Amino acid sequence: MHVLLTGGTGYVGRFIAEKLHASNHEVILLGRNGLSPHAFHPWSLTDPSPVLPRADALVHCAYDHVPGAYRGGEGDDPEGFWARNHDGSVALFDAAERAGASRIVFLSSRAVYADARRGETLRETDPAEPDSLYGKLKLSLEKNLADRPGLTAASVRATGIYGTAPGNGRDKWRDLFTDYLAGKPIKARMGTELHGEDLAAAVLLLVESGAAGAFNASDILLDRHDLLERVQKRIGCPHPPPERFSGTPPGIMDTQKLQDMGWSPGGMRRLADYLSAASLERMSRD
Repeated sequence: MHVLLTGGTGYVGRFIAEKLHASNHEVILLGRNGLSPHAFHPWSLTDPSPVLPRADALVHCAYDHVPGAYRGGEGDDPEGFWARNHDGSVALFDAAERAGASRIVFLSSRAVYADARRGETLRETDPAEPDSLYGKLKLSLEKNLADRPGLTAASVRATGIYGTAPGNGRDKWRDLFTDYLAGKPIKARMGTELHGEDLAAAVLLLVESGAAGAFNASDILLDRHDLLERVQKRIGCPHPPPERFSGTPPGIMDTQKLQDMGWSPGGMRRLADYLSAASLERMSRD
């Protein structure tokens, strides 16, 4: 299958690009530069009417935001943020259909569920009432895709992604680990996490199956205390982990829809494997 992929050189997109390629799909990255082993076609979210190569499917992961911020990614320019990410994505979807793509997989977010729903189980059938501009953006694009007759569209409502990205070694928790190993204060936190390879497996499944609709993608509920305690034991760090999170835990996304299709994330074993392979000793010396 010929698959167009946006955001393929970004942190999350690298996992997806590698998974699609390893599964013998022809991957063409859409973006601003071709610094990748994959085929490349120039494209930008600011292009009002892009022309794309012929393809069977589109996977859309690109997101223009303030560095380091997903919720709050609009910074002090909400109008420009919406124009680039919403209007640019709609133009991309139009162009993909013109290019022959009959399937689109869109990287949405758990942000379509309000953060106020802490301690609850979140299901795809629940009313989505986002309380951030980021969540409203994702939900609006989900609805845009759902309203396209003749197009098979799946929206992956993903939680936080961790892991060491293929190709460039970028890691979501690098700064956290570096600060902890240096003895800096670490704020207590609890969140839901999913390894990038498990997200990529979900995307691949949806591309190949042609399933449509919204799909929750999440795995473990992780207290930062437990994560850094594992790091402490791994390398004998003298610094204690932060206090355990004492508030109401975040809502847990029910992932039964994906699991019924054969998806099975790695759980705590995947986390342990990741930590055993991570370059923690090098971080402690940086």
